[in-house]
Amino acid sequence: MRQFVVPVAVLTGTLVLTGCGGSDDAKAQLSVSSAYMPQPVSDMAAGFLDIANQGGAKDELTSVTSDLGPVSVHETVGQAMEEVTSLAVPAHGQLVFKSGGNHLMFDKLKHTLKQGDHVTVKLHFAKSGPLTVEMPVKSATYNPTTGH
Repeated sequence: MRQFVVPVAVLTGTLVLTGCGGSDDAKAQLSVSSAYMPQPVSDMAAGFLDIANQGGAKDELTSVTSDLGPVSVHETVGQAMEEVTSLAVPAHGQLVFKSGGNHLMFDKLKHTLKQGDHVTVKLHFAKSGPLTVEMPVKSATYNPTTGH
């Protein structure tokens, strides 16, 4: 009986490793979740979301567009907010936009937004096709961890 244990273990390991590779693993597979915008109190607003990459290749968010007006991508390093031209979306990882960190900045909003409205943005990437996202406008004090 012992003579079959090693070959079975080797065969099982080979099958598991074979399932890890594949042609789809060599490119980014992007999806977006948790998108929202706190209700703006001026003609500027911030936007937050998570971009997940299930694929085996990294990509980069290179720009964001909206019919609402100009949108820029910002990262926060320490206490300083800085506009950037791109942000990496790592392979098998995610790019997170949250209050106090990376965020989208909407400048010169074309109209007033209130809680319950939706904002459409298009995310553009270096390698992948664009993703269109509907961001609900939440209360100005909305906290995604509590839902309020």
